[in-house]
Order: sequence, then structure tokens, then C-alpha cells
Amino acid sequence: MKSHQTAQTMKPATAAKKLGVYLEATPAEFREGVVSRAELNALQNEPPQWLQDLRRNGPHPRPVVAAKLGISISGLARGGITEALTTEQIEALKAENPEWLQKERSTQAEVRKESVRIKQKHAEEAQRAAERSGDR
Repeated sequence: MKSHQTAQTMKPATAAKKLGVYLEATPAEFREGVVSRAELNALQNEPPQWLQDLRRNGPHPRPVVAAKLGISISGLARGGITEALTTEQIEALKAENPEWLQKERSTQAEVRKESVRIKQKHAEEAQRAAERSGDR
């Protein structure tokens, strides 16, 4: 019995997310079709000009905007940013450095510190547990 392997495909929205680009800014042929795993890999390994331009100039999806600003996606929403932004708009926002952005950056820094603390605590607990089970 022969098994037929079909090419794994994804919706354009999924492919855009994996590529880190804003779907609405991609070419129509990308938005209107399906993307195979091989096509996605090709786009990642040798990005065409449109993809290079989108990654460089935007508009960028919210996760990318949040990362470039050093805040969470929720922080973007609290700051009133609900749309995709271009690199130029992101840089202008960084230069302006409004109070909400400063607050969100400090919140994000606290979240990161707490994550590190919890990770260390779990590692120490695991080590103590391993030492206890080794004593038996």
C-alpha cells in the first residue's frame, strides 16, 4: 500500500504571521492563494523584494510593532495603537516617547524581571528535588 503525501498548505494569514508581515500590505497574489510549506521556506530563505521592503519599512503587524517598541501587544492597545505602523511611524513614536510608552516599557521590564525570578526559583526547586531523590 502506497501512502500519498500531500503538500502541507496554510492560509495567507498564517504565512504572513510566520513571516512577520502585515497581511493587508502583501501583494494580492499572496493574499488570494494558499502557501505551501515549501513556498514559505523559500520566502524565508530568499525573500523577494516585496517581502524585504515590508520587513524594512512596514506597515508592521502589532506583534512586530510591540517588539520594536519594547512593550507588549496589550500595552499597544492601552496606548491606543490598534493599527499597523510603518517603521517611520514607530521611530517617530520612539523619538516622541510619550508617557504611556515610558510606562509600558517599565511594565514590560518588570514582567521580564519577574519571569527570570520565577525561572530561577523553578530551577532551584528542581535541583533540590533531584538532590533529595539522589539521597535515597
